[in-house]
Parts: sequence; structure tokens; C-alpha cells
Amino acid sequence: MTLGDIVDRAGLAAALGSLASLGLPDAWIGAGALRNPAWDALSGFAPGSNPPEDIDVVWFDPARATPEADAAIEARLHALHPGLPWSVHNQARMAARNGDAPYVSTLDAIAHWPETATAIAARWTANGVETIAPPGTADLLGLILRPTSPSKVAAMAARAAAKGWTRRWPRLTMAPINRSHP
Repeated sequence: MTLGDIVDRAGLAAALGSLASLGLPDAWIGAGALRNPAWDALSGFAPGSNPPEDIDVVWFDPARATPEADAAIEARLHALHPGLPWSVHNQARMAARNGDAPYVSTLDAIAHWPETATAIAARWTANGVETIAPPGTADLLGLILRPTSPSKVAAMAARAAAKGWTRRWPRLTMAPINRSHP
């Protein structure tokens, strides 16, 4: 399974096209919108068995790093696709909230998300779908939960518990935690 296969399985073509039509800088759809379909497929579940809570749209523009700008973009996306659970966050304003040094791009922000299996994203370009996975795809495709860094252990564990990931995908395993290296 490749990231392209995951995007196809997720059925995100229309959502990716709508996001691209807005012309936002460095804009991607990521996290659970891609992770959940991958884990469903790898677990032998039918497509859509564990839909994501939202469709995470991440973009990067320091000049528009306000919750109001995100809300306006979210409203535009809801107008294009009213039934989709959009969630928009300009990554230029998220580093402080996440306890990280300022991000320099969406790719940099994604690399700092709590777990490696979630640090994935896709976008529509003139050449088709482009995907990124800063920590790679081995953990995503291996059904392994691992923090992106030692500083993210608690956040990852809290997210996994709150979202019931091991209950939803029983084959998920927690990687041994090494506090000095993920």
C-alpha cells in the first residue's frame, strides 16, 4: 500500500480539488483523513469503517495566522462540501500551542505532530496528487504507534487513549518508548 493508494481509498479527490481551488499557500489535507483509511485497509475493514472525526486542512501563511482566517476558510469549504467535517488550521500559528519552536512550513509542522502514523498529508497539484510523510510510512503501514519525538510521548498516549485507537484497530501496537529517541 502506498500513500497514493491511501488517498484513493479515503475518497478525498473532491475534497482535495476543493481545497486546491482556494489557492491557499502550502495547503494540505492530512492526519486522520489518511491514517484512518490506511489502518482500516490494513486491518481488513471495509472502507469507511472508521471515518475520521474531521478532515484536517493545514496550510501555512504567517500573514494570516489568526483563528478568524481559519474560520473563514472553513466556511468556504463548508459551502463547497456542506456534509464534510472540515477543520482548518494555519500551521504558522500552531507551534506555540503545541509547545514547539516556530514552524517554517506545513511540512515542518507535520513533522512535529504527535505520532508518526498521523504525520501524513496530501494535496492536489497540476500534476495530480502529491503526498508527504516526513517520518516516512513504515509506522503507518506497520500499524505502529510511535511518537515523532520524545517530547510528544504524553500527547501521543493521550490522543491514542481518547480516540480509542487500539479498540478501533486491535492490531495496532505501541512502539517501545525510548525517552531519548523516538
